Amino acid sequence: MTQNRFGMASRRVFRLKLRSRTLVLGERTLIMGVLNVTPDSFSDGGKYCTVKKAVEAALAMQQAGADILDIGAESTRPGSLGISAAEELARLLPVLEALRSRLKIPISVDTQKSAVAEIAIGAGAEMVNDTSGLKCDARLADVAAQHKVALALMHMRGTPHTMQKLPFAKNVTRDVVAGLRHSVAMARQAGIGRSQIILDPGIGFGKSVGQNYELLRQLPQLAKLGYPLLVGTSRKSFLGTTLARNRKAVPADQRMWGTAATVTASILFGAHIVRVHDVGEMAQVARVSDAVWGVDFLRRFDR
Repeated sequence: MTQNRFGMASRRVFRLKLRSRTLVLGERTLIMGVLNVTPDSFSDGGKYCTVKKAVEAALAMQQAGADILDIGAESTRPGSLGISAAEELARLLPVLEALRSRLKIPISVDTQKSAVAEIAIGAGAEMVNDTSGLKCDARLADVAAQHKVALALMHMRGTPHTMQKLPFAKNVTRDVVAGLRHSVAMARQAGIGRSQIILDPGIGFGKSVGQNYELLRQLPQLAKLGYPLLVGTSRKSFLGTTLARNRKAVPADQRMWGTAATVTASILFGAHIVRVHDVGEMAQVARVSDAVWGVDFLRRFDR
């Protein structure tokens, strides 16, 4: 990653190959909207548990400016134990089927299970977002390679059940780089092309409050791995701690402005995609942040 004339991180442009299209990453920041069809996610659990509500939310995110929709049917909040593939699919498939002919943006499925990924791909998903970075189910890489879908590999220290109980890494950047290198090696060995891989440092997944901010500052180091970067800070607990009042963390639904600050930082340090709950608001944040570091972006307004 190089620097632009203002000394800020300048993103490399990538072309992410999906089955139906190619997404250009880096010319502007892409918005990945979060749709949790779960009863227990940390921020919006239970809000979109019916197919009708989930479809309405998905279409609203598309209208608000989402470039990708990321659907999750299993919570990965700290302390969660996970569910069976059958239960995950029972939540996920009706939503995928209802959206198949209505949504114009590509769908990513947030799962750690190859069985879920394979069926979701058959139902229209074009990307798999694996928060375990292939540690949970290595066969997921084979499924992604076979079906030629994009694969987002995230770094998680431990599992959702243990990640906030384990000792934090002594050097978080080194830990994340090593973990992502290992995930990439597994993906490449399975036959996944370089143009189908995205990396995510896993903000909040087994990191301390300070380490999350350190990782945002170190995004240029992660970019040296040679893949586009996906960053998800939206409504996470480190923001609640940072914004605490009287030593009491701010609730998840009151963290939008903190999220906006970290989305801005992510973009200025080189993120290609930001994963957010508040799509309309963060699309505005991304547009202005892109304008700050991308002078060429403004030329069409200055003519």
